[in-house]
Amino acid sequence: MKPYVPDLLPLKNLDWMKFVELIGPSNSELARYDGIIQSMINPHVLLSPLMTNEAVLSSRIEGTQATLEEVLEFEASAKDEIDTEREKDIQEIINYRKSTFHAVDWLKEKPMTLNMIKEIHGILLDSVRGKNKGRGKFRTVQNWIGKPGASIEEAGYVPPEPLKLMEFLSNFEKYIHSKEKDLLVQLAIVHAQFEIIHPFIDGNGRVGRILIPLFLFEKGALSSPTFYISEYLELNRDEYVSRLRAITDENRWEEWIKFFLEAIYYQSKKNILKAKAILDLYQDKKERIQQITHSQYIVKIIDSLFIHPIFSSTDFIKESGIAKPSAMRILNLLEKEKIISVLKKGTGRKPGILIFNKLLDIIK
Repeated sequence: MKPYVPDLLPLKNLDWMKFVELIGPSNSELARYDGIIQSMINPHVLLSPLMTNEAVLSSRIEGTQATLEEVLEFEASAKDEIDTEREKDIQEIINYRKSTFHAVDWLKEKPMTLNMIKEIHGILLDSVRGKNKGRGKFRTVQNWIGKPGASIEEAGYVPPEPLKLMEFLSNFEKYIHSKEKDLLVQLAIVHAQFEIIHPFIDGNGRVGRILIPLFLFEKGALSSPTFYISEYLELNRDEYVSRLRAITDENRWEEWIKFFLEAIYYQSKKNILKAKAILDLYQDKKERIQQITHSQYIVKIIDSLFIHPIFSSTDFIKESGIAKPSAMRILNLLEKEKIISVLKKGTGRKPGILIFNKLLDIIK
């Protein structure tokens, strides 16, 4: 099979009538979701567990098996209870989140560039499987997609040859900063083109999905880069893959764009429900915890629970900055009133692991 030669962007001869009816609803639902974000005083705190879940689901598309609870337990000092293989999955998920944070900091000062994408990739593959596969560098060798052990002749798809890679990547970067008739259609094309180019030896799918909320943030469609689409893509994984494959097999861009707009529409609706539920829970528990504890540290307490819904007492003290005697009194009160519960009892010097179930019930 020969390396694929992508169309240069912008695409010519798109039949906009095939997906034009989806443009209005998908943009409208995304705007409604952003309205919820703008109503939050601290979206980073409230949506932090959703970002972790996005990392879990995006990584699961690539074959990892770790759950949200396992990631949060791992971070709550339960590292010795995770088997080696699962720990590799968890570290990949943690790296996914780190690379997203790094990109957000980048976009506060500079526009999205190919160098930013390379840095995302470098963090994503740091100290995990694939770390020796050109981490943080565009590939200089031919890669291909197929069943494990398949040769290039048996491949399902062969991306562009490395000597032409920069031509397509430069065109891709230019298109990101261009104006298209519709922003979400442009994003659909950006995401697909990145996967078609497949510029890295490993990690292309995850990097491509990280770019989705970053693109919306840079373009001003989101006030915070907190749009989580991997839930829909993971639930519809077979169609996700087949729609992308149909572009390179049959040049069926319109069908891919329709699928992507539907993903934005349905995931926006889901994200709205989750964001509202989280906001309501935050307000409710803030009032309840104030009544229970009469603490001057109410914001620190509630923010700590939302940032780390699975945690140890040591984590809570560190995150909240509350002195240990006061922190332990607060935790005992919260447990007594069933706001938090014990996930694993402490033994010896090892602290117990506590869980804020109400938040996790919303996120999952």
